[in-house]
Amino acid sequence: MQKNVHLLQAGVAILALLTLTACGSLDGSSSGSSGGSGGTDSTVAGSVELGSAGNFVMLAKSGIDTVPTSVVTGDLGVSPQAASGITGFSLVMDSSNEFSTSGQVTGNVYASDYTVPTPAYMTASISAMELAFTDAAGRTPSVTELGAGNIGGMTITRGVYKWGTGLLIPTNITISGEATDIWIFQIAQDLTISNGVQVILAGGARPENIFWQVSGAVTLGTTSHLEGIVLCQTGITLATGATVNGRLMAQTAVNIDASTVAQPIE
Repeated sequence: MQKNVHLLQAGVAILALLTLTACGSLDGSSSGSSGGSGGTDSTVAGSVELGSAGNFVMLAKSGIDTVPTSVVTGDLGVSPQAASGITGFSLVMDSSNEFSTSGQVTGNVYASDYTVPTPAYMTASISAMELAFTDAAGRTPSVTELGAGNIGGMTITRGVYKWGTGLLIPTNITISGEATDIWIFQIAQDLTISNGVQVILAGGARPENIFWQVSGAVTLGTTSHLEGIVLCQTGITLATGATVNGRLMAQTAVNIDASTVAQPIE
């Protein structure tokens, strides 16, 4: 059964994640090409390990809410919040009581109060999400304060970018690189993408290699588009018609409004 396979994979992933952490191999880096529009040399970080959190397209601690109709491809999960924190999806409980489904979701929906073994699966996945946030936040930046917190119109090459303030994307940006390149954006405050603004991939850049580590809130304006994995310490809000090709992981809540969210094909 699909759910049981996910749970087995989760256990293996968590063991592997703990082993990698103990060996210190999650933060390896190598020399890379120029980073950002300014052409600053960057140090390319290894990918951020998601563990069993990587089984989810949306994962949150206090709730996930939608204004229908949204289109979500991938699994959803909340913990320690119960299933009552998942609203707007018209959930239908599976006969196993281990997960539910929704007409807006191509995938399963999990919550901490569903039948064993789901509670342990959710606890492990939330822990993996928090560990991934800490890992991304701890990488050594190769570029700091690019654009003084406004990167509208820029083309961004691989590297670790850090801002001590919020980050505003008021006009389209391009993330350009090869399929194996990694981008980590460390944002000390909020990430704001204006209405209609697009994050565009060029070359072989892949959304599963782009990490937005945000200590504040994340807000996507109406009909805006984001590529990559969002690791947010507070809340994530998608305004009407916003789309994401990636994953949304919040240490509080995720709120979407007639939005499209799809996990990247890896």
